[in-house]
Amino acid sequence: MTYTIDTTSHIPAYLQLYKLFIRDITAGVYPYMSKLPSKRTIANDVGVSVITVEHALSLLCDEGYVEARERSGCFVIYREDDFFNDSVHSDHKNGDALLPSYSADPDHKKGGVLTPSYSTDPAKHHAKTGSFPFSVVARTMRKVLLDKSESILVKSPNQGNEELRSEICNYLGRSRGIFVKPEQVVIGAGAEYLYGLIAQLLGRDRIYAIENPCYNKISLVYESFGIKCDPISLTGEGLSSKELASTKAKVLHVTPFNSFPSGISVGISKKKEYLRWAAAGNGMIIEDNYDSELTVSSKAEDTLFSMAGGSRVIYLNTFSKTIAPSLRVGYMLLPEDLLKDFTNRLGFYSCTVPLFEQFVLAELLRSGDFERHINRVRRKKRLLLCNCKED
Repeated sequence: MTYTIDTTSHIPAYLQLYKLFIRDITAGVYPYMSKLPSKRTIANDVGVSVITVEHALSLLCDEGYVEARERSGCFVIYREDDFFNDSVHSDHKNGDALLPSYSADPDHKKGGVLTPSYSTDPAKHHAKTGSFPFSVVARTMRKVLLDKSESILVKSPNQGNEELRSEICNYLGRSRGIFVKPEQVVIGAGAEYLYGLIAQLLGRDRIYAIENPCYNKISLVYESFGIKCDPISLTGEGLSSKELASTKAKVLHVTPFNSFPSGISVGISKKKEYLRWAAAGNGMIIEDNYDSELTVSSKAEDTLFSMAGGSRVIYLNTFSKTIAPSLRVGYMLLPEDLLKDFTNRLGFYSCTVPLFEQFVLAELLRSGDFERHINRVRRKKRLLLCNCKED
Protein backbone atom coordinates (compact mmCIF):
# COMPACT_ATOMS: atom_id res chain seq x y z
CA MET A 1 0.00 0.00 0.00
CA THR A 2 1.18 3.53 -0.77
CA TYR A 3 -0.75 5.30 1.98
CA THR A 4 1.18 7.92 3.93
CA ILE A 5 0.08 9.29 7.30
CA ASP A 6 1.01 12.89 8.08
CA THR A 7 2.28 12.75 11.66
CA THR A 8 2.33 16.56 11.89
CA SER A 9 -1.36 16.92 11.03
CA HIS A 10 -4.00 17.79 13.63
CA ILE A 11 -6.19 15.08 12.07
CA PRO A 12 -5.80 11.76 13.97
CA ALA A 13 -4.06 8.95 12.10
CA TYR A 14 -7.15 6.73 12.07
CA LEU A 15 -9.20 9.48 10.40
CA GLN A 16 -6.47 10.03 7.80
CA LEU A 17 -6.45 6.31 7.08
CA TYR A 18 -10.26 6.25 6.97
CA LYS A 19 -10.20 9.11 4.44
CA LEU A 20 -7.61 7.37 2.25
CA PHE A 21 -9.71 4.22 2.13
CA ILE A 22 -12.82 6.24 1.23
CA ARG A 23 -10.90 7.91 -1.59
CA ASP A 24 -9.90 4.56 -3.09
CA ILE A 25 -13.20 2.80 -2.43
CA THR A 26 -15.23 5.55 -4.10
CA ALA A 27 -12.72 5.70 -6.97
CA GLY A 28 -13.12 1.98 -7.62
CA VAL A 29 -9.62 0.95 -6.55
CA TYR A 30 -11.40 -1.41 -4.20
CA PRO A 31 -14.51 -2.44 -6.17
CA TYR A 32 -17.75 -3.76 -4.76
CA MET A 33 -17.31 -7.03 -2.80
CA SER A 34 -13.51 -6.88 -3.00
CA LYS A 35 -11.58 -7.76 0.15
CA LEU A 36 -9.42 -5.23 1.95
CA PRO A 37 -5.93 -6.24 3.12
CA SER A 38 -5.74 -7.69 6.62
CA LYS A 39 -5.35 -5.37 9.60
CA ARG A 40 -1.77 -6.44 10.21
CA THR A 41 -0.87 -5.99 6.54
CA ILE A 42 -2.33 -2.47 6.54
CA ALA A 43 -0.58 -1.61 9.82
CA ASN A 44 2.81 -2.82 8.54
CA ASP A 45 2.49 -1.14 5.13
CA VAL A 46 1.25 2.21 6.46
CA GLY A 47 3.40 2.29 9.58
CA VAL A 48 0.63 2.58 12.16
CA SER A 49 -0.63 0.40 14.98
CA VAL A 50 -3.20 -2.33 14.52
CA ILE A 51 -5.48 -0.40 16.89
CA THR A 52 -5.33 2.62 14.56
CA VAL A 53 -6.32 0.36 11.65
CA GLU A 54 -9.16 -1.13 13.69
CA HIS A 55 -10.53 2.36 14.43
CA ALA A 56 -10.45 3.28 10.74
CA LEU A 57 -12.11 0.03 9.67
CA SER A 58 -14.74 0.42 12.39
CA LEU A 59 -15.72 3.80 10.97
CA LEU A 60 -15.88 2.34 7.47
CA CYS A 61 -18.19 -0.37 8.76
CA ASP A 62 -20.34 2.09 10.68
CA GLU A 63 -20.82 4.24 7.58
CA GLY A 64 -21.56 1.33 5.26
CA TYR A 65 -18.42 1.33 3.12
CA VAL A 66 -17.26 -2.12 4.18
CA GLU A 67 -18.63 -5.13 5.97
CA ALA A 68 -16.64 -7.17 8.49
CA ARG A 69 -17.06 -10.93 8.20
CA GLU A 70 -15.94 -13.20 10.99
CA ARG A 71 -12.63 -14.94 10.21
CA SER A 72 -12.80 -13.64 6.63
CA GLY A 73 -11.87 -9.95 6.82
CA CYS A 74 -13.48 -6.76 5.54
CA PHE A 75 -15.31 -6.61 2.21
CA VAL A 76 -16.35 -3.51 0.28
CA ILE A 77 -20.13 -3.06 0.14
CA TYR A 78 -20.09 0.49 -1.24
CA ARG A 79 -21.77 1.04 -4.58
CA GLU A 80 -22.11 4.34 -6.42
CA ASP A 81 -25.88 4.09 -6.55
CA ASP A 82 -25.94 4.30 -2.75
CA PHE A 83 -25.44 8.02 -3.31
CA PHE A 84 -28.58 9.75 -4.44
CA ASN A 85 -28.48 12.80 -6.71
CA ASP A 86 -27.57 16.14 -5.19
CA SER A 87 -24.91 18.79 -5.34
CA VAL A 88 -23.13 18.04 -2.12
CA HIS A 89 -19.75 17.47 -3.76
CA SER A 90 -19.88 20.62 -5.84
CA ASP A 91 -21.40 23.08 -3.35
CA HIS A 92 -19.97 24.57 -0.16
CA LYS A 93 -16.39 23.62 -0.96
CA ASN A 94 -15.12 25.87 1.81
CA GLY A 95 -17.20 23.96 4.36
CA ASP A 96 -18.95 27.04 5.73
CA ALA A 97 -22.29 25.31 5.61
CA LEU A 98 -21.06 22.74 8.11
CA LEU A 99 -19.00 24.74 10.57
CA PRO A 100 -19.28 28.31 11.90
CA SER A 101 -16.35 30.71 11.55
CA TYR A 102 -15.15 32.65 14.55
CA SER A 103 -13.64 36.07 15.06
CA ALA A 104 -12.41 37.86 18.15
CA ASP A 105 -15.06 39.88 19.96
CA PRO A 106 -13.63 43.18 21.26
CA ASP A 107 -16.07 43.12 24.16
CA HIS A 108 -14.85 39.73 25.32
CA LYS A 109 -11.11 39.87 24.76
CA LYS A 110 -10.31 39.52 28.43
CA GLY A 111 -12.41 36.41 28.68
CA GLY A 112 -10.95 34.87 25.57
CA VAL A 113 -14.40 34.31 24.07
CA LEU A 114 -14.74 33.88 20.35
CA THR A 115 -17.83 35.22 18.64
CA PRO A 116 -19.24 33.15 15.80
CA SER A 117 -19.83 34.79 12.43
CA TYR A 118 -23.28 33.58 11.53
CA SER A 119 -24.96 32.94 8.24
CA THR A 120 -28.61 33.97 8.37
CA ASP A 121 -29.41 32.20 5.13
CA PRO A 122 -31.25 28.96 6.00
CA ALA A 123 -30.47 27.52 2.57
CA LYS A 124 -26.76 27.94 3.26
CA HIS A 125 -26.95 26.68 6.83
CA HIS A 126 -28.89 23.57 5.89
CA ALA A 127 -26.36 22.28 3.36
CA LYS A 128 -27.89 19.96 0.83
CA THR A 129 -27.21 16.41 1.83
CA GLY A 130 -29.66 14.76 -0.50
CA SER A 131 -33.33 13.91 -0.41
CA PHE A 132 -34.82 10.72 0.86
CA PRO A 133 -35.00 8.35 -2.15
CA PHE A 134 -38.39 8.92 -3.75
CA SER A 135 -38.53 5.33 -4.95
CA VAL A 136 -38.39 4.11 -1.35
CA VAL A 137 -41.13 6.53 -0.26
CA ALA A 138 -43.34 5.53 -3.21
CA ARG A 139 -42.81 1.83 -2.54
CA THR A 140 -43.64 2.29 1.13
CA MET A 141 -46.77 4.27 0.33
CA ARG A 142 -47.99 1.51 -1.97
CA LYS A 143 -47.31 -1.10 0.71
CA VAL A 144 -49.25 0.90 3.30
CA LEU A 145 -52.20 1.32 0.93
CA LEU A 146 -52.29 -2.42 0.30
CA ASP A 147 -51.72 -3.48 3.89
CA LYS A 148 -53.87 -0.93 5.70
CA SER A 149 -56.59 -0.46 3.09
CA GLU A 150 -59.52 1.56 4.43
CA SER A 151 -58.01 1.79 7.93
CA ILE A 152 -56.02 4.82 6.75
CA LEU A 153 -59.33 6.72 6.75
CA VAL A 154 -59.86 6.22 10.48
CA LYS A 155 -59.27 9.13 12.84
CA SER A 156 -55.87 9.05 14.51
CA PRO A 157 -55.58 8.72 18.30
CA ASN A 158 -54.95 12.11 19.87
CA GLN A 159 -51.27 11.53 20.71
CA GLY A 160 -50.64 9.80 17.39
CA ASN A 161 -50.88 6.32 15.97
CA GLU A 162 -49.73 3.54 18.31
CA GLU A 163 -47.63 1.88 15.60
CA LEU A 164 -45.67 5.04 14.85
CA ARG A 165 -45.13 5.86 18.50
CA SER A 166 -43.88 2.33 19.14
CA GLU A 167 -41.53 2.41 16.15
CA ILE A 168 -40.15 5.78 17.27
CA CYS A 169 -39.44 4.24 20.69
CA ASN A 170 -37.68 1.28 19.09
CA TYR A 171 -35.63 3.53 16.80
CA LEU A 172 -34.57 5.87 19.61
CA GLY A 173 -33.60 2.94 21.80
CA ARG A 174 -31.31 1.29 19.27
CA SER A 175 -29.87 4.46 17.72
CA ARG A 176 -29.79 7.08 20.47
CA GLY A 177 -29.88 5.21 23.76
CA ILE A 178 -33.21 6.86 24.60
CA PHE A 179 -35.63 4.43 26.21
CA VAL A 180 -39.23 5.58 26.52
CA LYS A 181 -42.72 4.14 26.42
CA PRO A 182 -45.15 4.85 23.55
CA GLU A 183 -47.38 6.87 25.90
CA GLN A 184 -44.52 9.36 26.33
CA VAL A 185 -44.50 10.13 22.60
CA VAL A 186 -46.70 12.89 21.14
CA ILE A 187 -47.00 13.25 17.35
CA GLY A 188 -47.69 16.65 15.81
CA ALA A 189 -47.52 18.58 12.54
CA GLY A 190 -43.99 19.93 12.88
CA ALA A 191 -41.90 21.55 15.60
CA GLU A 192 -43.83 24.84 15.69
CA TYR A 193 -47.08 23.06 16.55
CA LEU A 194 -45.27 21.18 19.34
CA TYR A 195 -43.79 24.45 20.68
CA GLY A 196 -47.39 25.60 21.14
CA LEU A 197 -48.34 22.47 23.03
CA ILE A 198 -45.33 22.88 25.31
CA ALA A 199 -46.24 26.50 26.00
CA GLN A 200 -49.70 25.44 27.13
CA LEU A 201 -48.37 22.47 29.10
CA LEU A 202 -45.71 24.34 31.08
CA GLY A 203 -47.77 27.50 31.48
CA ARG A 204 -47.48 31.11 30.38
CA ASP A 205 -46.37 32.55 33.72
CA ARG A 206 -42.77 31.37 33.35
CA ILE A 207 -39.91 33.11 31.56
CA TYR A 208 -38.36 31.05 28.76
CA ALA A 209 -34.62 31.35 28.14
CA ILE A 210 -33.70 30.95 24.47
CA GLU A 211 -30.47 30.98 22.50
CA ASN A 212 -29.36 34.26 20.96
CA PRO A 213 -29.35 33.95 18.00
CA CYS A 214 -31.83 31.17 17.40
CA TYR A 215 -34.48 30.02 14.93
CA ASN A 216 -36.77 33.05 15.06
CA LYS A 217 -40.02 31.05 15.11
CA ILE A 218 -39.13 29.71 18.55
CA SER A 219 -39.60 33.10 20.19
CA LEU A 220 -42.49 34.02 17.88
CA VAL A 221 -44.51 30.97 18.93
CA TYR A 222 -43.83 31.43 22.63
CA GLU A 223 -44.56 35.16 22.54
CA SER A 224 -47.84 34.49 20.70
CA PHE A 225 -48.93 32.67 23.89
CA GLY A 226 -47.97 35.67 26.01
CA ILE A 227 -44.71 34.13 27.23
CA LYS A 228 -41.73 36.36 27.95
CA CYS A 229 -38.47 35.17 26.36
CA ASP A 230 -35.01 35.94 27.75
CA PRO A 231 -32.34 35.67 24.98
CA ILE A 232 -29.03 34.29 26.26
CA SER A 233 -25.89 34.86 24.22
CA LEU A 234 -24.23 31.97 22.45
CA THR A 235 -20.47 31.64 22.64
CA GLY A 236 -18.36 29.13 20.75
CA GLU A 237 -19.00 26.62 23.55
CA GLY A 238 -22.73 27.15 23.96
CA LEU A 239 -24.84 29.43 26.14
CA SER A 240 -23.01 32.05 28.17
CA SER A 241 -22.53 30.57 31.65
CA LYS A 242 -22.76 33.99 33.28
CA GLU A 243 -26.05 34.88 31.59
CA LEU A 244 -27.52 31.44 32.22
CA ALA A 245 -26.71 31.68 35.92
CA SER A 246 -28.33 35.12 36.23
CA THR A 247 -31.50 34.53 34.20
CA LYS A 248 -34.84 34.39 35.98
CA ALA A 249 -36.13 31.88 33.44
CA LYS A 250 -37.51 28.56 34.57
CA VAL A 251 -37.65 27.00 31.11
CA LEU A 252 -34.64 26.67 28.80
CA HIS A 253 -35.10 26.01 25.08
CA VAL A 254 -31.85 24.82 23.50
CA THR A 255 -30.65 23.23 20.27
CA PRO A 256 -27.54 21.33 21.47
CA PHE A 257 -26.55 20.15 17.98
CA ASN A 258 -26.00 22.49 15.02
CA SER A 259 -28.07 25.35 16.38
CA PHE A 260 -29.53 27.61 13.68
CA PRO A 261 -28.18 30.00 12.46
CA SER A 262 -24.87 29.69 14.36
CA GLY A 263 -24.10 26.04 13.59
CA ILE A 264 -22.83 25.68 17.17
CA SER A 265 -22.89 22.26 18.84
CA VAL A 266 -22.25 21.95 22.56
CA GLY A 267 -20.02 19.44 24.28
CA ILE A 268 -20.73 17.11 27.16
CA SER A 269 -19.53 19.61 29.80
CA LYS A 270 -21.94 22.29 28.62
CA LYS A 271 -24.81 19.79 28.51
CA LYS A 272 -24.10 18.88 32.12
CA GLU A 273 -24.13 22.58 32.96
CA TYR A 274 -27.61 22.89 31.45
CA LEU A 275 -28.81 19.91 33.48
CA ARG A 276 -27.32 21.33 36.69
CA TRP A 277 -29.12 24.62 35.98
CA ALA A 278 -32.44 22.80 35.63
CA ALA A 279 -31.94 20.74 38.79
CA ALA A 280 -30.80 23.69 40.90
CA GLY A 281 -33.68 25.97 39.95
CA ASN A 282 -36.44 23.38 39.53
CA GLY A 283 -36.41 24.24 35.84
CA MET A 284 -37.33 22.47 32.63
CA ILE A 285 -35.29 22.03 29.45
CA ILE A 286 -36.74 21.80 25.96
CA GLU A 287 -34.22 19.92 23.82
CA ASP A 288 -34.75 20.77 20.15
CA ASN A 289 -32.78 18.15 18.20
CA TYR A 290 -34.05 18.74 14.66
CA ASP A 291 -30.67 17.99 13.00
CA SER A 292 -29.00 15.59 15.41
CA GLU A 293 -29.27 12.45 13.27
CA LEU A 294 -27.10 14.08 10.61
CA THR A 295 -23.97 14.37 12.71
CA VAL A 296 -20.68 13.47 11.00
CA SER A 297 -19.56 11.68 14.15
CA SER A 298 -19.52 7.90 14.10
CA LYS A 299 -21.32 8.02 17.45
CA ALA A 300 -24.74 9.56 17.89
CA GLU A 301 -24.76 12.72 19.99
CA ASP A 302 -25.60 12.23 23.67
CA THR A 303 -29.00 13.77 24.33
CA LEU A 304 -29.94 15.82 27.36
CA PHE A 305 -33.05 13.64 27.66
CA SER A 306 -31.03 10.44 28.06
CA MET A 307 -28.43 12.11 30.29
CA ALA A 308 -31.20 13.34 32.58
CA GLY A 309 -32.77 9.91 32.83
CA GLY A 310 -35.96 11.21 31.28
CA SER A 311 -36.67 13.92 33.88
CA ARG A 312 -36.68 17.71 33.51
CA VAL A 313 -36.22 17.44 29.73
CA ILE A 314 -38.75 17.48 26.90
CA TYR A 315 -37.19 16.12 23.71
CA LEU A 316 -38.24 17.39 20.26
CA ASN A 317 -37.39 16.11 16.78
CA THR A 318 -38.93 16.11 13.32
CA PHE A 319 -38.72 14.20 10.04
CA SER A 320 -38.68 17.37 7.93
CA LYS A 321 -34.88 17.48 7.71
CA THR A 322 -34.21 13.77 7.49
CA ILE A 323 -36.90 12.85 4.96
CA ALA A 324 -38.42 15.93 3.27
CA PRO A 325 -39.41 19.52 4.19
CA SER A 326 -42.93 18.84 2.94
CA LEU A 327 -43.38 16.14 5.56
CA ARG A 328 -44.63 18.22 8.47
CA VAL A 329 -44.33 15.55 11.12
CA GLY A 330 -42.60 16.00 14.44
CA TYR A 331 -42.64 14.28 17.80
CA MET A 332 -41.85 15.10 21.39
CA LEU A 333 -40.94 12.89 24.31
CA LEU A 334 -42.45 13.82 27.64
CA PRO A 335 -40.99 12.91 31.03
CA GLU A 336 -43.26 10.42 32.78
CA ASP A 337 -44.06 12.90 35.55
CA LEU A 338 -45.64 15.25 32.98
CA LEU A 339 -47.92 12.65 31.38
CA LYS A 340 -50.82 13.21 33.76
CA ASP A 341 -50.69 16.99 33.32
CA PHE A 342 -50.52 16.61 29.55
CA THR A 343 -53.55 14.32 29.49
CA ASN A 344 -55.59 16.59 31.77
CA ARG A 345 -54.73 19.86 30.03
CA LEU A 346 -54.15 18.93 26.40
CA GLY A 347 -55.36 15.38 25.92
CA PHE A 348 -58.42 16.66 24.06
CA TYR A 349 -56.31 17.93 21.13
CA SER A 350 -56.70 15.81 17.99
CA CYS A 351 -53.52 14.64 16.27
CA THR A 352 -52.72 17.01 13.40
CA VAL A 353 -50.95 14.42 11.21
CA PRO A 354 -52.98 12.28 8.76
CA LEU A 355 -53.03 8.61 9.68
CA PHE A 356 -51.70 7.59 6.25
CA GLU A 357 -48.49 9.60 6.77
CA GLN A 358 -48.08 8.09 10.21
CA PHE A 359 -48.37 4.56 8.81
CA VAL A 360 -45.78 5.41 6.13
CA LEU A 361 -43.31 6.72 8.70
CA ALA A 362 -43.86 3.68 10.91
CA GLU A 363 -43.07 1.39 7.97
CA LEU A 364 -39.92 3.37 7.05
CA LEU A 365 -38.69 2.97 10.62
CA ARG A 366 -39.70 -0.69 10.91
CA SER A 367 -38.08 -1.72 7.60
CA GLY A 368 -34.75 -0.02 8.34
CA ASP A 369 -35.04 2.24 5.26
CA PHE A 370 -34.93 5.35 7.44
CA GLU A 371 -31.71 4.33 9.21
CA ARG A 372 -30.03 3.24 5.98
CA HIS A 373 -30.78 6.67 4.56
CA ILE A 374 -29.38 8.39 7.65
CA ASN A 375 -26.17 6.35 7.39
CA ARG A 376 -25.75 7.28 3.71
CA VAL A 377 -26.22 10.97 4.44
CA ARG A 378 -23.79 10.91 7.36
CA ARG A 379 -21.28 9.07 5.19
CA LYS A 380 -21.52 11.76 2.53
CA LYS A 381 -21.21 14.59 5.05
CA ARG A 382 -18.12 12.95 6.53
CA LEU A 383 -16.59 12.65 3.08
CA LEU A 384 -17.42 16.28 2.32
CA LEU A 385 -15.87 17.43 5.59
CA CYS A 386 -12.69 15.47 4.84
CA ASN A 387 -12.51 17.08 1.39
CA CYS A 388 -13.06 20.54 2.89
CA LYS A 389 -10.17 20.05 5.33
CA GLU A 390 -7.97 18.84 2.51
CA ASP A 391 -8.81 21.89 0.36
